[in-house]
Amino acid sequence: MSSGKKIWLVIIGVLMVALGVVCICNTTETLFATAWLIGCFTLVTGVVKMVFTLDTQRFMPNSGSRMLSALFEIIVGCIFLFNNYLTAVSLPLVFAIWVMAEGIIVAVQSFDYKRVGFGGWWCMLLLGIAAAVLGFFGMKNPDTSAQILSWLIGIGVILNGIVHIVAVAGINRFEKKVEGVRDAIDEAMNGR
Repeated sequence: MSSGKKIWLVIIGVLMVALGVVCICNTTETLFATAWLIGCFTLVTGVVKMVFTLDTQRFMPNSGSRMLSALFEIIVGCIFLFNNYLTAVSLPLVFAIWVMAEGIIVAVQSFDYKRVGFGGWWCMLLLGIAAAVLGFFGMKNPDTSAQILSWLIGIGVILNGIVHIVAVAGINRFEKKVEGVRDAIDEAMNGR
């Protein structure tokens, strides 16, 4: 890989780390940006699904339900895009409900793991209960949920930036190994 591309990888990594810090420090703006992105993705998904449904309705069953689903996604995407405040305000509540629901599901599933002899089932049960309780408290205090969601987004972006930076070191090591193998092959070929 050219050194120019490696420099760009490092620059992108550093910018992502900086963006992650901005996300952590600016909860409201992070939620509005996330709401806008969700709106864009939902709208695009709905349009693509609509095009696919129109293109395949002659030979695919249930095209009516897929058409309705696509229309619903287009409407939801537009609502998210044009009423960004509603989406940003609802994100922490949706996040809290999701954490609580997943916690309950994990807690219930832990008994299935117990039934099949998995020794760590109790750990799953405790983590599931903890997640359900955290989700419940998140529903009671949406400001805290908003802060946590913003932190998770920021941490995710920071980690992605670090991965870009670390990738350059990995690429350099890989290139050195390839160069060593190439030299060994050249030596073997010239030694004949």
